[in-house]
Amino acid sequence: MTKSYKLGSCFLTVWAAALACSHSAELLSPPPAENSTSGPVLENQQPAASIWQDGVGEGFRSTVQTFSVEAGVGLGMATFGGTQAHDLALTSLSYGHMLGPVLGAGHWYRGNFEGRLELFGGMQFHPDVHTDGWLIGLTPHLRYNFATGTRWIPFFDAGAGVTATGIRHPDLGGTFEFNLQPGVGMHWFVRDNLALTGEVKYLHMSCAGIDKPNLGLNDVIGWIGLTWFVGK
Repeated sequence: MTKSYKLGSCFLTVWAAALACSHSAELLSPPPAENSTSGPVLENQQPAASIWQDGVGEGFRSTVQTFSVEAGVGLGMATFGGTQAHDLALTSLSYGHMLGPVLGAGHWYRGNFEGRLELFGGMQFHPDVHTDGWLIGLTPHLRYNFATGTRWIPFFDAGAGVTATGIRHPDLGGTFEFNLQPGVGMHWFVRDNLALTGEVKYLHMSCAGIDKPNLGLNDVIGWIGLTWFVGK
């Protein structure tokens, strides 16, 4: 009986010591990290895709798409055959996609080509305001965006497309007209994927002799708007 009592006492003593050691280890163990498996694992989250190939202003990735909305005022010129100055109020929506990686590494002209499709329209407000002064056009563009290493990205742009308009004599003779649009502009990135965009373009409209008269409409247009850049 005494032997059994001693064995039982020894067992209880060892068991109590083990519990005490376990409790001490829990107290001494460091607290769990903030990003433990019990909460969101931020390290495993993928960052949003950057639009830049090698940092801000260093050229766009080839997968970047653009969406632009702009408003503009065109000041007419009675030149290049046209006899009246047709002043225009215009709006524009456009979609673009980079056509490849950055070109011209190490040179001042380093940058990206971008293909764009623009839908624009508006009204003539001089020499008169009339319901027949409407116009709407669809124009593909080729743009070159310079990589400057800053949030200021200049570009040059050229487009040629088609237009429907109610403007007639003395300079235009029919509803269908072609349009040509060379220009220059600048993106100023106010956020990583959003830029304030300003442009100056020359607009020429004529019908290549399909209708008479075909003297042409000529404007210099100032545009301002916003461009969103989306990376993949």
